[in-house]
Amino acid sequence: MALNNIWVFAQAANGAPTSATLELLTKARSLSSNVTAFMGGDGNSIAATLGEYGATKVYSVDHGSNLPGVAIASAMKSVIDGGDKPDLIMFPQNYEGRDTMSRLSVKLNKTVITNNIDIADSGDGVTTVTPIFGGNTLVSTTFTGEGPFLAAFRPKSFAPEASGGGAAAVTAVQVPDLGATGGAKVLAVHVEETTGPKLDEADVVVSGGRGLGESDKYVLVEDLAKILKGAPGASRAIVDAGWVPYSYQVGQTGKVVKPSVYIAAGISGATQHMVGMKGSKNIIAINKDKEAPIFGIADLGIVGDVHKVLPKLIEALKSR
Repeated sequence: MALNNIWVFAQAANGAPTSATLELLTKARSLSSNVTAFMGGDGNSIAATLGEYGATKVYSVDHGSNLPGVAIASAMKSVIDGGDKPDLIMFPQNYEGRDTMSRLSVKLNKTVITNNIDIADSGDGVTTVTPIFGGNTLVSTTFTGEGPFLAAFRPKSFAPEASGGGAAAVTAVQVPDLGATGGAKVLAVHVEETTGPKLDEADVVVSGGRGLGESDKYVLVEDLAKILKGAPGASRAIVDAGWVPYSYQVGQTGKVVKPSVYIAAGISGATQHMVGMKGSKNIIAINKDKEAPIFGIADLGIVGDVHKVLPKLIEALKSR
């Protein structure tokens, strides 16, 4: 079938579109010349960038103190009911993306396919590609019936690339009456203080695991990440132990990262962790157990004590 109208659920942070938004727009414009970004907040401030990456139109929703997923899903439904019916809506595989998609799925009575890494449009239909069993098997699933088809995609599934298009036209969409679902209000927002690049956007990621021994030793991971202008990450084991926040977790139940360099310090390599980082271009593993599974996917393996290797590496980098 032909995808004549594609929507991308767009998000912004610090006055700019998120990397996931630009990735999805890049893929969407390869499938259709009619791409719309649908977002919460002021679309005018990023319309130029959204247009540069392929959006020809922006639907902007002021959701006020309502939960974003509740308001945006309702706004999407109202636009569809008004006659602008997309063939496909692409969502990022993150909290807000999943929440909005699931609510819209109920409103439209449409199936969703999540955790995808690719999508294609052919004579056989619109088909997504989803990794299962730790990424060892890829499953192709073809949508049946009529759209809108709803699909969510992992971060770094597509490479963002500007098309050079002009600023997208912005249309404000009113939030319809939310009924009981509008009863929940956002009273305050607390943003975790961070420095450096975001974990799922960083070009270099340094992650620590149980092999560090104790929470105080995680500072070695943070110091190395800072020197390399990267982001610190963690295995689920030390997140569950309370050493670092959940936002640091890399893996099946955490964030999926695909940096140019991934350094695993004191991480044995459980399947759930490797699912979240095996797509990295260069993997460096440091572990004193030479039989650790992480060495099976590492490009460079260092059999050694992280308490000796990391300080020496930090010292060598600082001296350069």
